[in-house]
Amino acid sequence: MNAIKRIFLIDDEPNTLKVLSAFLTKEGYAVGTAVDGQSGLEELQDGSWDMLITDLKLPDMSGLEILERVKATWPNLPVVMITAYGSISNAVQAMKLGAFNYLTKPVDPDELLLLVQKVFERSQLLEENQTMRRQLRDRFSLGNMVGKSKPMQELFNLIEKVAQYEANVLVGGETGTGKELVARGIHYAGQNPQLPFVPIDCAAVPETLLESELFGHSRGAFTGATEHKKGQIEVAHGGTLFLDEIGELPLSLQKKFLRFLQEKEIVRLGETRRRKVDVRIIAATNRDLEAEVAQGNWREDLFYRLNVISMDVPALRERKEDIPHLVNHFLAKYNAQNGKAIQGTTGEVMEVFMAYDWPGNVRELENVIERAVVLCMGDSVALSCLPQKFQERRAPSPPAEGVNLMEMEKQLVLQALEKTEYNQSAAARELGISRKQLRTKMKHHGLL
Repeated sequence: MNAIKRIFLIDDEPNTLKVLSAFLTKEGYAVGTAVDGQSGLEELQDGSWDMLITDLKLPDMSGLEILERVKATWPNLPVVMITAYGSISNAVQAMKLGAFNYLTKPVDPDELLLLVQKVFERSQLLEENQTMRRQLRDRFSLGNMVGKSKPMQELFNLIEKVAQYEANVLVGGETGTGKELVARGIHYAGQNPQLPFVPIDCAAVPETLLESELFGHSRGAFTGATEHKKGQIEVAHGGTLFLDEIGELPLSLQKKFLRFLQEKEIVRLGETRRRKVDVRIIAATNRDLEAEVAQGNWREDLFYRLNVISMDVPALRERKEDIPHLVNHFLAKYNAQNGKAIQGTTGEVMEVFMAYDWPGNVRELENVIERAVVLCMGDSVALSCLPQKFQERRAPSPPAEGVNLMEMEKQLVLQALEKTEYNQSAAARELGISRKQLRTKMKHHGLL
């Protein structure tokens, strides 16, 4: 059931307050009243009101002053002004300062009701848009990038900052680290997540077709061009174009792409017409573009156009403390896809995972977990469910500096317990294992 909307009225005419209050109450609204600005502002302090209706002319202060103070404290509170016919210019000024609308005296009840309904319809729409935006963020951005390590927390913070602006971004990192997830994170955490996010893999498109793929073409522009086609730059208009493996962009195309970045215009193949396009560019590469510039394989001016803001996604071997969380994340994902209920991994599997350097990074870990979920018949991922190279690491050599893996496991369990104030279910989630497995480990290490 929807909560009753609360409307506050400020007017120095008691009869006006009485009539409007009775009418709105009859229509199902909760109503509060005040006969002057100061007492009205005091009543508003609890922040529980959904709408304010105030007279422009009051004995102690003007409605414009009330509006300014309200907007400074509650910027999202809708305000409607009441004015005499001869003061409509002041009401228009109030709307410029943030008022939703105005009514003239004497107030027509039907007109008032219609305006109130419009206010709350608009508020509901804004709330739904904010909910959609949060859902988009959860689905496509940080929600799919898992990591509690310091490098990942720093990356998440940078994404949140960069997302609010339109500067071009260059994302670096090894293959499989999740550069496209970073690009999606920037887009969907931004101001307009509902606008297009268009990815294109420059390495996957043949060089002869890449220009057409980016810029589009007209019918007859080349053999096989049987119809007009928008390029991916045009498709992304208003939103974000993600260029994966930008390092593969051939020199022959770099000049044309640079002109697009400078002029915000494109010309389709086979045409002379210039088309304005507004799009944000996020590019990703696992190559050292500065070295490519030095070797003459990349235009320096294009590099600096793309590299307004740079960020690097850490390799998985640089944030191994995230492995249990990633394992838990991928188990949940592939359990859902395959109708399984696997709760975690054996301690032996986690030891092998922690000792492995993951040259394929997060993508490799995800593939290993997907395979394990399909093959695993028990409630935990065992070593036998993993590829042969992991099974051959059954008894891994002690890590550098003689670190004892069993002691490391004990310390990880202790840290998780202390962090969650010994809430075993929460600690198990923190470690990416089941509660049953956690209790087994606690007994093994004398913690239970």
